[in-house]
Amino acid sequence: MREGIHPAYGPVVFRDRAANHAFLTRSTMTSDKRIEWEDGHTYPVVDIEISNVSHPFHTGNARVLDTAGRVERFERRYGKRS
Repeated sequence: MREGIHPAYGPVVFRDRAANHAFLTRSTMTSDKRIEWEDGHTYPVVDIEISNVSHPFHTGNARVLDTAGRVERFERRYGKRS
């Protein structure tokens, strides 16, 4: 790899505000805000809106769409296919 062209890669805390959940990982993202982690070290923190803890796919709270009702309504409005 060439020197001086890649961003710094280090530990960052990502905090999901919706679920009040945070996790420590490595990333190239940076932030001016800092947080003291469980290990006593201070890391930059990046606030995110959604993570695996609050995403409907992972939590099982996904809405089920009534596709059959939509198809029937479309067919009533525009007629069935021939």
